[in-house]
Amino acid sequence: MVSARRTFAGRLPLAAMKRLASGLADASGEVEYELDFDKDVAGVSGVRVKAKTALPLICQRTLERFEQPVEIDAKLGFIVDEADEAALPAGYEPLLVDADGLRPADVIEDELILALPVFPVKPGTQEMQHEWTDATTEVEAKPNPFAVLKNVKL
Repeated sequence: MVSARRTFAGRLPLAAMKRLASGLADASGEVEYELDFDKDVAGVSGVRVKAKTALPLICQRTLERFEQPVEIDAKLGFIVDEADEAALPAGYEPLLVDADGLRPADVIEDELILALPVFPVKPGTQEMQHEWTDATTEVEAKPNPFAVLKNVKL
């Protein structure tokens, strides 16, 4: 695919991505993608991944479902060993390729998993403000029930 400089484009349903589905509110929707395989002037073989979708998530502030727009544009350089990662030029992310080859759907799913927010928050929701009172001021305001015992002599 690299030597032929192939380009693949299309749509994949989010329901087909089982690893990604565990982080979503539901698996409705699809991702529009484009994969451009190429070798740059420095001889680095890789793929440029472009993907666009709206991920259905649960807001951690309101617990409501919302769709998070995601656009991915990543350059992935192929490596066969983790030690080869240091040889990649700036601007490339490593993509470990084994003898079995590469499944384009897995590459797209991996990039979408990386785009998932740790704590999804629906845009436009109000941040919850909470005023914490100092516990020592409340204790000082109440009379101490044992204060009368300091007057008792044994």
